[in-house]
Amino acid sequence: MMAVAPLTLLSFIPAALALNLTPGADMMFCLSQGLRSGPRAAMAANFGIATGGLVQVTLAGLGLGALVQAHPFAFDAIRWAGVAYLLILALQTLRAGPPSMARTAPTVAGKAFREALLVNLLNPKVVLFILAFLPQFVDPARPVLPQFLTLGMVFAIGGLAVNGFVGLMAGSIGQRMAESRSLTLWLSRASAVIFTGLALRLAFLSRG
Repeated sequence: MMAVAPLTLLSFIPAALALNLTPGADMMFCLSQGLRSGPRAAMAANFGIATGGLVQVTLAGLGLGALVQAHPFAFDAIRWAGVAYLLILALQTLRAGPPSMARTAPTVAGKAFREALLVNLLNPKVVLFILAFLPQFVDPARPVLPQFLTLGMVFAIGGLAVNGFVGLMAGSIGQRMAESRSLTLWLSRASAVIFTGLALRLAFLSRG
């Protein structure tokens, strides 16, 4: 038996895709990585975000999301850790500037994956969003965790497609612009501004 009823899945897909197409922190992070480090790093960040999302879906399915929802301290601790991490990324970007994609692409890709994974996991709003959105499509008569995982996988695939397209487009532009020294400085500053903006967005995040 399928974890999710076919009709439920058909109603979930367009709703999930509409949310995937809404610009948010994940899309902006992939955009920043693409501009700064090229298509390879953008796709690595994209997969890092998708992996983080699946981890959060699993945690929500296991009931840990309820803990974050019930205890403001846990929510705030994760949130401020995320703010600090994003600000560190902004500072590192300003100091280092855009890397040389020809020499360091494998290292950049691995680092981009880890950074995106941490950015997603350190955003407590993700697990609260999952708890608010996915249960609308969950049948309580069926095992809950398999349904969460199936719906989360569908949502992640949509995110991979949308954020991947944004990151690849930004990466292509970034590679062409990186040939100019003045524009490499602009790329570095633009990425730092995006990271700082995401940090401020997370800092003023409410639980509601």
